[in-house]
Amino acid sequence: MKLKICGIRDIDILKYTCDMDVDFAGFIMVGDSPRKISDDFISSLKNFDFQNTLPVFVFVNPLIDEVKKITTIIQNPILQFHGDETEDFCKQFNLPFWKTIRVQNSQSLDLLKDYASADAFLLETYADDSYGGTGKVFDWNLLKNTPLDEKFVLAGGISSKNIKEAISLNPWCIDVNSGVESSLAIKDKALMAQVINNFKNE
Repeated sequence: MKLKICGIRDIDILKYTCDMDVDFAGFIMVGDSPRKISDDFISSLKNFDFQNTLPVFVFVNPLIDEVKKITTIIQNPILQFHGDETEDFCKQFNLPFWKTIRVQNSQSLDLLKDYASADAFLLETYADDSYGGTGKVFDWNLLKNTPLDEKFVLAGGISSKNIKEAISLNPWCIDVNSGVESSLAIKDKALMAQVINNFKNE
């Protein structure tokens, strides 16, 4: 099982993530998100040593050029599409991509079949007014009744308090964002350490 820390926008936090051997580091590219990374931060990634950590860039209905900007700076990034992108849009970059499915009910999972070429599916909490980052847990009981053969990433409201329950659902990867923040968009190394230790010791 793998672990992703998402919403990183600080080099010191990114270095800590990599030093702690977290599998994936997620970067938000969405204009109205408080966790959106700056152009200066993007530039600083060009020569950054990710060690064993793989970078994941999160987009919501991006322009093609927005995605290509990242692919020219970062070698072999993983692309995560969080909006209403079609499968054809997602796969045109010839890079590994994850497709987010915002889970409202069991019918939400029917969308999995529309993205056969996705390398993983990130299951996030549905909200009427946003494409993610709700910090809330969806009804995980929905997953107990649905066979998920594909690689799935469990996201939405996961913290040190419920990560053991998340692990019990046997996802391929667990995505943590607001659950390791001391305040909005501010990652906290102590909270990160709790999650990482609970994850690794389970």
